[in-house]
Amino acid sequence: MSENPQLSIDYAEIAADAFGRSLEGFGVNLLVSDVPRCCDFLSAVLEFEVLRQSVDFAILRHREMICQLHADHTYHANPLPSLVPEAGPRGGGAELRLYHLDPDAAEARARAAGSVVLQPTADKPHGLRECYLLDPDGYCWVPSAPIAVDAD
Repeated sequence: MSENPQLSIDYAEIAADAFGRSLEGFGVNLLVSDVPRCCDFLSAVLEFEVLRQSVDFAILRHREMICQLHADHTYHANPLPSLVPEAGPRGGGAELRLYHLDPDAAEARARAAGSVVLQPTADKPHGLRECYLLDPDGYCWVPSAPIAVDAD
C-alpha cells in the first residue's frame, strides 16, 4: 500500500488552486460563524490537527482525512449560506462520525470545555461505544470506538 500523498503537503504554504487539486476521496467542508473558535473545539475535544488557520479559512486533519472550515462571509457569492439558519444549530440531521476515537475521553474534554453533550457516552446495539457532541455552531460530532467482543 502506498503512502497517502496528502500527508506530505505543506498546508501552511500551499496555494489555494494547488490545495484544491490535491484533494481526493470524500471531503468535509463546514461553514462556520467563527473559524478560530471551531478550530479550538475540533483540536481540543476531537484531536484534529490544525494545519492552517485564519479568520476566514482553516485546513484540519483527523488521521488521514482532510477537513476544511470556511467562515460564513467567505461564501458571499455562493447560494449555500441561504440554507444556513440565522440562529440555532446548523447541522440538523447530519452526524460527523469519528471512528476509533475514545468517546469517554472526548466527552470529558467537551464537558471541561463547556461544550454541549447532546448524548452522553453509551454502548450502542450496533457495536460501538459513542457520544454525541455539539460544536460551537451546532454540528453534531460522534466519536466512537468498537465495543470489545467477549471471547466465550
